[in-house]
Amino acid sequence: MRPAATPPTTSASSTGRLLWTRARGLTLAFVLLLAGAVTLAVLRSDARHGALDPRSADPSGSRAIAELLADHGVSTRVVTSLAEARTAARPDTTLLVATPDLLTQPQQNELRSSTADSGGRTLLVAPGSPSVNALAPGVSADPADSRRSALSPDCALPAARRAGTAETGGVRYTTNHPGADECYPSEHLATLLRIPDTSGDGDTIVLGAPDILYNERLDEQGNASLALQLLGSRAHLVWYLPSLSDTSATTQDGEKDFLDLLPSGWLWGTLQLFLAALLAALWRARRLGPLVPENLPVAIRASETVEGRARLYRKAAARDRAAAALRSTARTRLAPLLGVPAPQAHSPEALLPALSAHLHGDGQSQHSLLFGPPPGDDTALTALADQLDALEREVRRP
Repeated sequence: MRPAATPPTTSASSTGRLLWTRARGLTLAFVLLLAGAVTLAVLRSDARHGALDPRSADPSGSRAIAELLADHGVSTRVVTSLAEARTAARPDTTLLVATPDLLTQPQQNELRSSTADSGGRTLLVAPGSPSVNALAPGVSADPADSRRSALSPDCALPAARRAGTAETGGVRYTTNHPGADECYPSEHLATLLRIPDTSGDGDTIVLGAPDILYNERLDEQGNASLALQLLGSRAHLVWYLPSLSDTSATTQDGEKDFLDLLPSGWLWGTLQLFLAALLAALWRARRLGPLVPENLPVAIRASETVEGRARLYRKAAARDRAAAALRSTARTRLAPLLGVPAPQAHSPEALLPALSAHLHGDGQSQHSLLFGPPPGDDTALTALADQLDALEREVRRP
């Protein structure tokens, strides 16, 4: 019994293998890059989870100080909206604002109006220039942060003197308030400020770094003592964690568009990249003179080129492409002989009527010959080539 013949490899499968061969290196690199990014994201997903959250036991959380305050009779409540924070501003309450820079300008103004004469204590954790001027008028943040290290109080604030050396640092501040306590100086600028309210017994504490509130740093130096005294001066502590989902974050002018939400540095960086790309394009597209013609090192005969392409078609079993090339060439040569314009050489409506009028032949057979389906095997392809040659000779015959 004769074994079943293996079906010939089609041009589509050859093209697919060729594309895979070319793209597999890039695909593998992309897969490895994606896997590395996912792995890194998983490993770092918990690195800052619950940062400055009194409910979190993570190294950067603040559960330890909350439990110490509870042992001293101070209750801790977490709020995430501006409305709750404003309501909590009372004489018997310390309001801690964990990330003041997340607040919008209208939010900062509203919070300041509630805490200014509340008689309680407001503690701002590492506010920068965007927020410190609004939440603590008369205070300015130095643009350069200091290194966080163990610093001495060097001030008359009782809480700082009792705590002694503490790991502060971070943002440094200057103030023109006459009754302010400037503590833990770093390069002659304070990293902890206490500003008394103009009326009542309230005050505002500006802390340059959150380190003394972290679980992992609480037992270092005098961090625990300083944190307890700053947060435990009132019976209640309200821990405000600003949230981007807070509805009060919407400004009075309505929602901002995408460009308004981008920091100015990104816009300038994009402009610089655009200019750099433009200069690189001009550099690579420069013309130093006319193009110089260059002779080919080897002259290749046209017949060798045809034979080489034919071998490639045969190796890929691309009979459809070979037949299409033969028919296209035949139509291109027949069109001027029949008086058909070159742009219409491949249009059956223009070429076939002229061919039938010239040869007085069967239009159906001519249509099948010039525009028919691809041959099914090599024998049919050879017969097609012979028939096209015979047709061209017949047209050229006087």
